[in-house]
Amino acid sequence: MSRGSLENHLFRRGSYFQPLSWSLRLKVALGAAKGLAFLHGAKTKVIYRDFKTSNVLLDSDYNAKLSDFGLAKDGPIGDKTHVSTRIMGTYGYTAPEYLATGHLTSKSDVYSFGVVLLEMLSGLRVVDKNRQIGKHSLVEWAKPYLAQKRKVLRVLDNRLEGQYTLEAAYAVATVALRCLSFEPKFRPSMSEVVKELEKLQEPIEPRPRRHSSHGTLPRKHSGQGTRPRRVSSGDLSAADGGEPISYESYPRPQAK
Repeated sequence: MSRGSLENHLFRRGSYFQPLSWSLRLKVALGAAKGLAFLHGAKTKVIYRDFKTSNVLLDSDYNAKLSDFGLAKDGPIGDKTHVSTRIMGTYGYTAPEYLATGHLTSKSDVYSFGVVLLEMLSGLRVVDKNRQIGKHSLVEWAKPYLAQKRKVLRVLDNRLEGQYTLEAAYAVATVALRCLSFEPKFRPSMSEVVKELEKLQEPIEPRPRRHSSHGTLPRKHSGQGTRPRRVSSGDLSAADGGEPISYESYPRPQAK
């Protein structure tokens, strides 16, 4: 894929890999969510089992595609609730119940998606021993802040300053927090995640122009119809007081 992996754009520094804007992160998150929802909703359900930033590839228009189906597994059939399998995956992204029991369900992928969404919000890797004590595990450090609207800005990537509203940031954080629920039954399905992320997409709208016989008139500013104010981490103290992507062309993974 022409723009490489999501991992490179989030964590690598350099002129080639520019940090993704807020709107592009939302687009990529939605595209990846649609990919997982497609696998989970197939006639023969497939559990991806290794969802992480390095397995999300971006094309020239930042459309997300899932790659590396090497650990994909057919989901439970009939009245079975899970698949029992040897524990495999990537440290930090694996659902806690799968680690504890080896029981694999589509909600295991939902947890992994929540981890990736949190990495996209924060610009931080899920595990980094070089961070200060208390922040080695991104999930453990960030979850208490995700639940509180006035504190969610503490988690946000400072490279996104001024690109989002507090309402939008909190809405995305809420999706991530639900996906990261310890109990699988409290996590949403990926189709539900898609619906929530679709509501948060920010289309690029052309700026309206007004004309008269004397030429273009300056735009008047009023409170009505204006967009919510964009916030940044500098507002923390104040905060305290595209087209749908089709996955029909996806190659069918060879589940193991």
